[in-house]
This record gives sequence, C-alpha cells and structure tokens, in this order.
Amino acid sequence: MADHILEMQSITKTFPGVKALSGVSLAVERGEVHAICGENGAGKSTLMKVLSGVYPAGSYGGDILFKGQTCSFSGIRDSEHAGIVIIHQELALVPDLSIAENIFLGNERRGASGLIDWHKTNAEAAELLASVGLREEPTTPVGQLGVGKQQLVEIAKALSKEVQLLILDEPTAALNDNDSAHLLDLVRALRDRGITSIIISHKLNEIEAIADHTTVIRDGKTVETLDMADPDVNVDRIIRGMVGRDLEAFYPDRDSNPGEVVLRVEDWTVKHPTQDRLVVDDASFEVRAGEVIGIAGLMGAGRTELMMSLFGRSYGKYVSGKIFMHGKEIHTRSVAAAIEARIAYATEDRKAFGLNLIDDIARNVSAAALGKLASWGFVNHHEEARAAEFAMKSMNIKAPNVKSIVGKLSGGNQQKVVLSKWLLTDPEVLILDEPTRGIDVGAKYEIYTLINSFVDAGKAVVVISSDLLELLGTCDRIYALSAGRITGQLPKADASEERLMTLMTKEKELTA
Repeated sequence: MADHILEMQSITKTFPGVKALSGVSLAVERGEVHAICGENGAGKSTLMKVLSGVYPAGSYGGDILFKGQTCSFSGIRDSEHAGIVIIHQELALVPDLSIAENIFLGNERRGASGLIDWHKTNAEAAELLASVGLREEPTTPVGQLGVGKQQLVEIAKALSKEVQLLILDEPTAALNDNDSAHLLDLVRALRDRGITSIIISHKLNEIEAIADHTTVIRDGKTVETLDMADPDVNVDRIIRGMVGRDLEAFYPDRDSNPGEVVLRVEDWTVKHPTQDRLVVDDASFEVRAGEVIGIAGLMGAGRTELMMSLFGRSYGKYVSGKIFMHGKEIHTRSVAAAIEARIAYATEDRKAFGLNLIDDIARNVSAAALGKLASWGFVNHHEEARAAEFAMKSMNIKAPNVKSIVGKLSGGNQQKVVLSKWLLTDPEVLILDEPTRGIDVGAKYEIYTLINSFVDAGKAVVVISSDLLELLGTCDRIYALSAGRITGQLPKADASEERLMTLMTKEKELTA
C-alpha cells in the first residue's frame, strides 16, 4: 500500500463568476517528485494555494490530509509550521536584504538577549547555501543575484523551515538551460534526502525527466494521475490528458508565400543606456509580407535590445542605422511614431511592461489604440467594449467578461490580451518577444495559429525565442545574433539546432 504524505480530497474553490476547482483529488507519496500539469487556467496554482493556506480553510470545500491528519490551515504560517513550503513563480525575496537575512526573514536566529545573533545567522545560512550548491557569501544582497541563484536562495529558505513537502510553482520558467538543469538536480537530491516535492511546470520534457507521478488537471477537475515509470507514458501522453485530444503537431501547418519586403533595417547600432558599450552592433535584416522570421541568440546576445530600440527607441542610446517600411525610410524616435508606422512590439515581460494588471480586459485591449476609439479627446467606451468583446471571442480569451481584471487571468489568457492590444493597432509588422513563455501547450498552439492567420493576411511577424525548436517550428527564416551582431541567417529548410547554435556562438558575421 502506498505511503501517502498528502491527500487532497474533493477540493472545490469558487471565485465570483468562476469555479476554479471542482472536486479535485490528489494523492502524493512520501519522498517522491509529483508533477501537476494542465493548461493555463486549469486550476494548478489555485490548488497549491489551497494546500499552502494562501486560500485559508473555510474559503474552499473538501479535505486536506497531511501525514494522515486532517489539516485546516488559516494561512501560510500554519502550513509552514506543519512542514509544507511553497515557492511561488514570482519569488518572494527582498532585494536589498542579504541572502542570510532573506533566508531567516520571519524566522530570525536570536541570541540569549533576544537580539539577532548575526554570527549564527550567517553561519547557518552558509550551511544551507552549501546544501543547495550555491557558492555565495551569506552577506551578499539578494538583488545582486540572477534569477537562477535566487531560486536556490528560496529553496535554502525552505530547508531552514524543516520542509517536508516542497511546492515549486513553475521553478524553471525564467531560467536558462544550465540553471534549470542545476535546479532539477537539486530536486533529485532533496528526494534522496526524503523530502517530497510537488512541481507545477509547462516544460513537459523536464516533467518527463524528473517526476515519479504526474497528475493532470483540466478545467478545474482531476483527469488522471500517470505513473512516469510506465513505458507508455511520455510527453505526447501528458499532452493528450491536458488538452483532451492529440496534438497532431506542436506547430500548425502553414504554406509560406513571402511577398515584398515590408520592413528593412540597415546597419542598426545602439549603445547600452548607462555604459559605453554597444549592445546592438551594425545589425541588418528584413522581413517580407506573409513571412515569419526568427531571432535566435544566447542570453545577452542583444535580441530584446535590438527590437526594443527599433520600437520607438525604447532601449539604449541610438548611434546609427536606418529603418525602411515598403522601401521608404521612416523615423521611429518614439513609441507613438512606431505605432503610427504600423509596427507593434509585444514585450517578453507581459506583467511588467505589457499589461496593466489592476485594470480590466477592455482598458488593456484599447491601451495602444485609443486614437481609433476616441473623438474630440474622449474615448468611446461603447466602442472600447465592442473591441474587447471581439478580441475575447476571436482570441478565445477565457474570462467572465471584458470587465474582468487582467491580473486574475491565467498566463495564456494574459498573453492573448497583449496580442489583442497590439492587433487593434492594425500593424503591418508584429514583433513577438518570447510569445509563449510560461504558457501551456494548448495555449501555445492557439498563439501559433494566430501568428499564421496574421501572416496569411499578408502581414509580417518577427519572433524572438529562447526555444530553438519553437523558432524551427514557426519561422520561414531565422537570423542569429551573437554579442549584438547578426552572424547569419538560415532558411527553414536548412536550419537545425546545431547550425543555429554555431551561428549564435560566432563572434564575426558570417554568410548564410
């Protein structure tokens, strides 16, 4: 008989107008890595917030049994006292405090006088950092660390609380490949120490590599729990459970028929905003009507910097270069000028720069195209609502209505709101920076379909992505960047991960 450290029985959670969880049940064995998968909005994070006390007892239906005892957590402190610690996707660290101060925040190490014992604090922090493989001084401010190292600080913080069940919500979403591999190795090491982990992730290849069992949730209900040791269980099998059907291909088919050159960039050079160095160095590229081009590059290559500087000089200090639309030079010295030139840019950080999270869908969709919805300086709110309702229908945005607050939507639906905002400006060139980061395979497929529809209408798309397979699956041509320079381009027929990586690591410009 399985030794279950956790059982969640018939959990139901309702928000105004939305039933987020409907009788969800989950059983986790002691000392295993248990994955939870599902499309955006399926209820994964909501379920874990119920478990960790973010949503307290009394605000949901059903029972939680931890180590065989029924639990009623009134807050996070209660669940942590029991040995359950959650690490949210948005890390809860204080940048200006040291690593040690963050680890023991709210759980301070005090001496006999009642004051904080800093020697003990730093010594214990050093031991915890060593246990997670982080070689940093405990006195280092957390704000000086990269995201990957901050994740390790969060895990060290959990270990300081004598964690027995560790919940990781999208732990590798913002990490590069090396940091992701290190974190997964750490989770395996924790399993060897008898610590149980629950991982929520959209990276199904990582789930396949690390999980012992995977529970699939769809539309707020438990679909199934898969034994990952079963030879018939693979990524395709998980996807079938998540979306309720087979995805015949990860990327929808599209006939490529590029037309005339829409956007041409020549010798574009930009300096860092505060340092005397080039972040974009003499970059030239073009994109045609009915074409999707990709921009590939390692972290720090200058992909986002290139596109942001083109879009109204939103980044860095312009040095030189020209932009042409349909063969005519244009000057995009401001975001308004870029929009007027019919260029749109969907940022990689939708929460910080793409959306107003405390406002509703209608206001977000209209934000970049108020001129189309206004007369005599006043926005026609009826037209604004109509535009948002059309976007909700055409984009399949899952929300009660256009007055729904964007911050409460799932990541995939938030991304659809971002795209709706820019499509309302009627762009001819749509720049998409990491368009599918942090969203599930079903929502990814919908966004790929929207990209295809856009270029089928004769428009042009530029895609920046850290996922080379995504570029290979969606683009007609792919440009590679290295240290701010375009080092070559490959048509889809000739492109491969290996050839792209070769270009991405070159220091001098090559001919494709």
